[in-house]
Amino acid sequence: MKDIILKRFLKYVSFDTQSSDSTNTHPSTEKQKELAKYLVNELKELGIDNAFMDDNSYVYAKLDGIKGSKTIGLVAHLDTALESSGVVKPNVIEKYDGSPIELKNGNTIDPVKFPKLTEQVGQTLVTTDGTSLLGADDKAGIAIIMTLVEKLIKENIPHPNIFVCFTPDEEIGEGTYLFNYDYFKVDFAYTLDGGNIDIINYENFNAATAFLKFHGKSIHPGSAKGKMVNSQLLAMEFNALLPNIRPDNTEGYEGFNHITSITGSVEETLAEYIIRNHDMNLFKKQMQEFIDIKDALNTKYGYNAVECTIKESYLNMKEKVLEKPYVLEYANCAIKQIGLTPKYIPIRGGTDGARLSFGGIVTPNLGTGSYNHHGPLEYASIDEMNKMVDILIILLNLIK
Repeated sequence: MKDIILKRFLKYVSFDTQSSDSTNTHPSTEKQKELAKYLVNELKELGIDNAFMDDNSYVYAKLDGIKGSKTIGLVAHLDTALESSGVVKPNVIEKYDGSPIELKNGNTIDPVKFPKLTEQVGQTLVTTDGTSLLGADDKAGIAIIMTLVEKLIKENIPHPNIFVCFTPDEEIGEGTYLFNYDYFKVDFAYTLDGGNIDIINYENFNAATAFLKFHGKSIHPGSAKGKMVNSQLLAMEFNALLPNIRPDNTEGYEGFNHITSITGSVEETLAEYIIRNHDMNLFKKQMQEFIDIKDALNTKYGYNAVECTIKESYLNMKEKVLEKPYVLEYANCAIKQIGLTPKYIPIRGGTDGARLSFGGIVTPNLGTGSYNHHGPLEYASIDEMNKMVDILIILLNLIK
């Protein structure tokens, strides 16, 4: 099965499915539909005639299981992140020897910085060539689900009813924006979306995006004294007034403010921040700090120098998941039975499962054996992906 999942994964990452936060379309990029169409065809070739893609690039399929059994969902996303190119040239390393992995552009995946590699000696790893992300977030999840489906069908393994969904635009927070809840009728679900296969995630950040517009006053620099207000300096001043909580100096349950883009001139500067915290009260406090700084600067300069709009993205699914704790226990038992020790670790991000949980489908997250997402240091373990298939088979057996 190792060669099967490797071949499948390499095919999926060959599709450039990078989403976009600027098109205001659904899906945000037409190229996501190419992978979606391919997956529908593959599902039909496996014998699932009900597989289909809707107009917004959501792929759905249903496997009927044991009569009277529960119905569960398995979810992964089609798109890749905006931070790095989606045009992937994968590098397959058979029997990894534990040494630093040298890539193009001076990039190195070094066990000193990434100690997980020391546990993966002897495994088959897939990396980038150093010029793009890999797309294992979340094509590793898709490959795991597809390989599971094939194994269930070909080996005639008993299982509960299963719905599969592959979503577009998860990376821009819109993975469930047009999700078909009326079709996807399940008792609960799991996302397969990155990380260690012994980790179960049911806590994620509360998330919002702040859109800032800074209005300057432009005048010739030769006669600017007491008259010019440079909007770029306004943006810098605003940033300096924020608490020093950034992704590069926080971890675990600590929240952060992260500037994701900035562009401007003397006259006008636009900036976007993402705001994250697991604790709702601290999350609200961070959002209020943006408003307070905006108001303070407008008072200081005597005009509407700063505009700030904050848009909520998703909320922490913890309270929803804990309403059905047995969903976590199924995963916990399956991971134990494969010989691993389950761990519960909060996601320093979010998944489609967060919005699904608030939409009525409790959906914690399971790992895929992929690491260092959203950049050229991303890699995936084919051995761990295969083991995740085995974990899911055990989990399904527990549910039925």
